[in-house]
Amino acid sequence: MPAQLIDRFPEIGAEELIAALVPPPRFDAVRFSTYVPDPDEPSQAAAVTDCSAFVERVAVKPAKKSKLRSLFGGEQVQTGPMGLYLDGGFGVGKTHLLASTWHGVPSPKAYGTFVELTNLVGALGFREAVARLSEHRFVAIDEFELDDPGDTTLVARLLGELMAAGVFVAATSNTLPDKLGEGRFAADDFLREIQTLSSRFSVVRVDGPDFRHRGLPDAPEPVGDDELEASAEAHPGSTLDDFDALCEHLAKLHPSRYGRMIEGVSMVHLRHVRPAGDQNVGLRLVALADRLYDSAIPVVVSGSPLPELFTEEMVNGGYRKKYLRAVSRLTALARDAATTTP
Repeated sequence: MPAQLIDRFPEIGAEELIAALVPPPRFDAVRFSTYVPDPDEPSQAAAVTDCSAFVERVAVKPAKKSKLRSLFGGEQVQTGPMGLYLDGGFGVGKTHLLASTWHGVPSPKAYGTFVELTNLVGALGFREAVARLSEHRFVAIDEFELDDPGDTTLVARLLGELMAAGVFVAATSNTLPDKLGEGRFAADDFLREIQTLSSRFSVVRVDGPDFRHRGLPDAPEPVGDDELEASAEAHPGSTLDDFDALCEHLAKLHPSRYGRMIEGVSMVHLRHVRPAGDQNVGLRLVALADRLYDSAIPVVVSGSPLPELFTEEMVNGGYRKKYLRAVSRLTALARDAATTTP
């Protein structure tokens, strides 16, 4: 009998949260050398150059700050912004570039999503989180959220404290691919939200279409329930859950625990998938889709097709970029499942 995700209630202590601040499995081995720029999108090759230059600047920062050395001029003076913001649509390789930047800089360093960072502050308290992260040379933040005023203000304040302590920061977010004036939308919003720090960030554009679907077929059609169960039985390490039950389960866990919930899973099977009931359910599914993609876990579903997971009203609302990213990533994972041999 396949295991179920709804039976998993992972707990993560404060020390584990700190230790877990590394790139997810999908991005363990990525480097600038493995990023393949689209020849039709010159900004991609330029982004590799800009990120590489940023790595070089981080590398010359002393591992420990010394007030005495600073007083007598012994500490090397930094030139250029201490922050880097990768701006562009989803599926252009921003996370690849962010993880490559993390791999390129010396330790101590931290890498986490915006959600993981806000959860860390909640678990440790603001002052302790600042103290712990200030020990790092570099902090990378993936999926910076521009649509949650409270959390954005909190993280902007956190970044201000970290930069004041000499910590370099790099972040990514998303621009809607069909937004008029693509690029300026996300960059301007990002800099406005962190306006007190905007002069400390340089913006690097990454243009292009979603690489996950470039020249590839649409998502595989949902399978029947019998085929779904047979697939779950055939692939060791699989899970099999009813969609509604999983949605209820996700509501009981903080999104920062979703990654731990799927640890060790080889393939996820969801029965009777249907459009999300409301925004809260939809946003939890987005967080789960991100963690499944990070861990490269294939997904098989019965019921509604994955592109119908979010209603038209939801996709055209304020969280459009998140829903489109989730569909893009789940479609890629569904393709992976279709080509996985038991």
